[in-house]
Amino acid sequence: MDYVEKVKNATNFVRSKIDHMPKVAVVLGSGLDVIKEAVDVSQKIEYKDIPNFPISTAPGHAGEMLFGRWNETEVVLMNGRFHYYEGYSMKEVTMPIRLFQLLGVEYLFITNAAGGINHAFVPGHPMIITDHINFMGDNPLIGKNVEEWGTRFPDMSAAYNPELISFAEESAKELGIEYYKGVYIAFSGPNFETPAELKMAQYFGADAVGMSTVPEVIVANHGALKVLGISSITDRAIPNDLKPLTAEEVIEVARKTGEKTAKIFERVLDKLKERL
Repeated sequence: MDYVEKVKNATNFVRSKIDHMPKVAVVLGSGLDVIKEAVDVSQKIEYKDIPNFPISTAPGHAGEMLFGRWNETEVVLMNGRFHYYEGYSMKEVTMPIRLFQLLGVEYLFITNAAGGINHAFVPGHPMIITDHINFMGDNPLIGKNVEEWGTRFPDMSAAYNPELISFAEESAKELGIEYYKGVYIAFSGPNFETPAELKMAQYFGADAVGMSTVPEVIVANHGALKVLGISSITDRAIPNDLKPLTAEEVIEVARKTGEKTAKIFERVLDKLKERL
């Protein structure tokens, strides 16, 4: 069975299990499952039950798709994502985005836990992503293009939707939440970066570093989904002042920051309500 068939089979299975088609999908990063507390969940599908679907193995990723209403909007939450470092191909990593596209999702809210490369960044605050750098050494669109899914050469000049970025900024200000804006760079992982790699990332113009998000955003743009990305800055990834770091520490700070991100997303949904 080829990849297109696998995606369509998985989509048909999910479609047969849900009562309402979501217009917004939310990808929850490491430790950010706290966001699901804001959603009135009506249905749950475990990844292991979806035909041909990968399984989450990373810490802090539950491995379930949650459907429900958030601020009067039908949403689907991806509670647990897939990472390149888990051994999955880029197409497997981004399979959920294709599934969302085929379900008719129009907006993708994507989150992650990230290290702050920018000297001004303090852990515990959200960063609205304005752009990204793909330093993972691979791309999910490599291979034969599926014309029904998107063009061969998708434009990435506004990979993160400018209007959604504006809505997120307005929301954070209205809520009194301190936030940052910046560029996210993705390495393949699973090791945390060396001081020399972080120095290089700073030179490239990155503000935050992580091991996810970029593949999903590339595919979302290929599929014409509008993207809003928010990183939880969990640690200071400053080359000259680097401290030993564990996944547990990252997840703990991400959980605290996730509450702020959830409030921003909820307010953005308010601003989108007429369209949804």
